[in-house]
Amino acid sequence: MKTVIILLKPRILSFKFRRFSSDNKDALIKLSVFGTIGVLFWGGLFAVSLRVLGYFKGIEELGDILAYKFLSMLLLTFLSVLIFSSILTSLSKLYLSRDLSLVHSMPVSSYKIFTARWIESTIDSCWMLIVYTLPVFISYGIVYQAGMFFYGNIISVLLSLSIIASGISSLLVMLAVIVIPAGRIKSIFVFLGLIFFLVLFFAFRFLRPERLVDPEVFSTALIYLKALKTPAPPYLPSTWAFDSFKTALEGKIAKSLFHTSLSWSFAGMVVFINIIIADAIYIKGLSKTQTVPPRLLKMSISGGRLLFFLSRPVRALAVKEIRTFFRDQTQWSQLFLIGALVVIYVYNFNALPLEKAPIKTIYLQNLLSFLNMGLATFVLTAVSARFAFPAVSTERESFWLVKSAPISLRSFLWIKFFIYFFPLLVLTEILIIATNILLNVTPFMMVLSIVNVFFMVPGIVSMGIGFGAAYPDFKSENPGQAVTSFGGLLFMMVCAGYIGTVIVLEAGPVYNLFMADINARVLTVIERIWIFGSFGLAFILSILAIVMPMNFGEKKLANTLL
Repeated sequence: MKTVIILLKPRILSFKFRRFSSDNKDALIKLSVFGTIGVLFWGGLFAVSLRVLGYFKGIEELGDILAYKFLSMLLLTFLSVLIFSSILTSLSKLYLSRDLSLVHSMPVSSYKIFTARWIESTIDSCWMLIVYTLPVFISYGIVYQAGMFFYGNIISVLLSLSIIASGISSLLVMLAVIVIPAGRIKSIFVFLGLIFFLVLFFAFRFLRPERLVDPEVFSTALIYLKALKTPAPPYLPSTWAFDSFKTALEGKIAKSLFHTSLSWSFAGMVVFINIIIADAIYIKGLSKTQTVPPRLLKMSISGGRLLFFLSRPVRALAVKEIRTFFRDQTQWSQLFLIGALVVIYVYNFNALPLEKAPIKTIYLQNLLSFLNMGLATFVLTAVSARFAFPAVSTERESFWLVKSAPISLRSFLWIKFFIYFFPLLVLTEILIIATNILLNVTPFMMVLSIVNVFFMVPGIVSMGIGFGAAYPDFKSENPGQAVTSFGGLLFMMVCAGYIGTVIVLEAGPVYNLFMADINARVLTVIERIWIFGSFGLAFILSILAIVMPMNFGEKKLANTLL
């Protein structure tokens, strides 16, 4: 155990001195910003959970059943997300980290190195999920007036679930790496995880869970209660956690301790099995990982002929960007995720029960269409955060080649911009047009949505490239890690402010135009001035959103020292 603690010391010391050093004012400022946002989000979850559970508690007979059903679903989701997150984290920590060759050169048994890395991956994959599910579980204790035992039991049960999920994930990873190299299996796991998510989502949607709060869809009350009381499978670890929480809320401490002990005993068994298997096969899988993994899909990408109008240096850099994107399996495989996102987004609009709304359908359809512009651009922001924001950081240690190339940083950034602009524009327009067709909106709202998105997309992509250039992370092992930095948070906040401002500026004029079209009346002079002024301000804001972030990123990047 002493050896494992020594192996963990570099991580502990790096966290201590990098995050909390009083000499690093920038780190303290970033920590304060992240901490404030985290506390506000935590408080919001707590307030919403308390309100919802309080509402459930006030429903006679049915309220407790709904609350316990929600608790069961939450714990099952918690375990599922943990397993998938732990698979990716275990792959990175156990097989793909850059310092593994140094660590394994030390005179330490491989199973001890595995244990230390497994502890790190467990903490990395579960700490955030535990922190942001705590307010929900605490709300249960407050609403049901549970004793102190319940609150202590929350931490104990969640820790055991985290160990179980991480242990199962690392076991699966070790067995899989023996067959498939780790560099390739990561892409396979991402793809399979995406397929699993889609199947799970559509199965969940086809079950129509909204019926659980609408007893009218059931023929009798008995069938309704039977649907709610359907027990979870007893062999799932999440069921043991649910039984422990439920009995603790009811004041049955002995039974709660039994279910908690059951969870911890299984966690101990999983750890024991992992150590035995790691001692036998971990080093073999790691040796196999050192070989160059074959690409999942082999393709030849060349855009030189299509970009003939560009100068030779600019064309060469653009072709390099396109080829690099498709050669990196961790990048292009995310296209499957975007495709799934489009399907889910459109399907949710198709499932809207507009006919049951108290508002007239024509008003509700066009209201949703207008709000959908903001929602679609928020989706675009999330996609840009994954692709456009890390675009500069993907250069990593080879960025010095870009700075020494016969091309300006401005051209370099604009090449990045246009490579991501056109695909993201097509994606967002597809979302807008498809959802508007499902909503059956008026021609005016259809044209407005298409034009509005056309002017907002370049601003959001420009912010992604600009802020990514201003706050690059050339040492990250995964481009997705750059999004969680201070620059990524700033990008998301500025994009949210930009989208919100445009929506607010256009809300009043769009309402006047829509009502004038419905009532077949002529707009007054004041209304025309207001409309032109609001749309003019939104247009100017969109132009500034394109130019200013790119200039800001160029100036900051020019001063970047590697």
